[in-house]
Amino acid sequence: MARNIGSRYTAHQILGRGSAGTVWLGEGPEGPVAIKLLREDLASDQELVGRFVQERTALLGLSHPHVVAVRDLVVDGTDLALVMDLVRGTDLRTRLDRERRLAPEAAAAVVADVADGLAAAHRAGVVHRDVKPENILLDVEGPLGPGGSHPALLTDFGVAKLIDTPRRTKATKIIGTPDYLAPEIVEGLPPRAAVDIYALATVLYELLAGFTPFGGGHPGAVLRRHVTETVVPLPGIPEELWQLLVQCLAKAPASRLRASELAARLRELLPLLAGIPPLDVDEPDGEAEPQAYDEQQYTPAPEEPRRRGAVPLVPGSSPDSNRDTHTSMRVPAPDELSGGPLGTARAPRAPGRPRPGSARNKSAAIRKRRITLGVAAIALCAAIGVGGWFATSGDDPGTAPEDTRNSAPTAP
Repeated sequence: MARNIGSRYTAHQILGRGSAGTVWLGEGPEGPVAIKLLREDLASDQELVGRFVQERTALLGLSHPHVVAVRDLVVDGTDLALVMDLVRGTDLRTRLDRERRLAPEAAAAVVADVADGLAAAHRAGVVHRDVKPENILLDVEGPLGPGGSHPALLTDFGVAKLIDTPRRTKATKIIGTPDYLAPEIVEGLPPRAAVDIYALATVLYELLAGFTPFGGGHPGAVLRRHVTETVVPLPGIPEELWQLLVQCLAKAPASRLRASELAARLRELLPLLAGIPPLDVDEPDGEAEPQAYDEQQYTPAPEEPRRRGAVPLVPGSSPDSNRDTHTSMRVPAPDELSGGPLGTARAPRAPGRPRPGSARNKSAAIRKRRITLGVAAIALCAAIGVGGWFATSGDDPGTAPEDTRNSAPTAP
């Protein structure tokens, strides 16, 4: 059912739903558009509405071939909406769900496009804060690039910042998607441009491996890994690409490349990556699937059905991922982040064997411990029984027991 958005736009059909609102296929004075209508509870927040208006100039001025342009911001009664260009295609999450992982050349080309878009945003003073496959759109009407990749565009600029108002997120809360959060965000520091580089490097790792370097399990564990663990090497990729990944996943923000440098370095590597097939990497264990979680604590909430997908600004989209974009989480305390000495996340394992530290590995260890204890208990019982027999036999094996002697008949 069509509905008016302000006086200039009409929303015709829902393309997808996300944690911050609903994306509609709409029509404006200049043709088809995508309209992101924020949730009603957000629209009723006067502080957020004021922030929305303040961000208008920065968002409308952000123009780049690899950024989904924001055409208008609408504040009308209970409606709060971003009007954006309509991209004909799909999103990167949908492609990942279909192909599991990309060939290194295609992955590098996609990430280089996004890095170009981020470079333009950072020059304009805009930090995205929520770079992930769901927010990267692939334009199927654009020319094919290296590795057969479609042009990539980054969308949802400004949404994380709009949601992150002081009243909604106190000093003890953080905003973002756990798998892609930079360590400094986990530690409660303000987001700078380097957080987008860390998130984009995480996306590149995921495109190559089929899983994120620090993801899996409860969000609290994911946040701790970002701070305390090192990334697991990926076999089968050139050393130059691996070193680039390591640098952009550095714990220290100052050690990471700038967006323009990342884009340039990736494009320099494209000839080296040509022809390399998708990696054959062992998948993480089943417990790595993201879980539902409570906003206030790290205690897991009842698990929800898996809802992988995205909120593309295109027709035929699937529901948003359950890795909520704008979920508020408590900042971990220092003792929660310590988690022991610095280790390596998601250590590789031989096919068919449980990963160290996994639920399967822990179950096997518990079973082994129980068997060992059972054998020890049986041996102890046997030892006690033999000792008791010797004790009742007396000191002299050739002498009858005392009770027998006392009951012997007396000679007449």
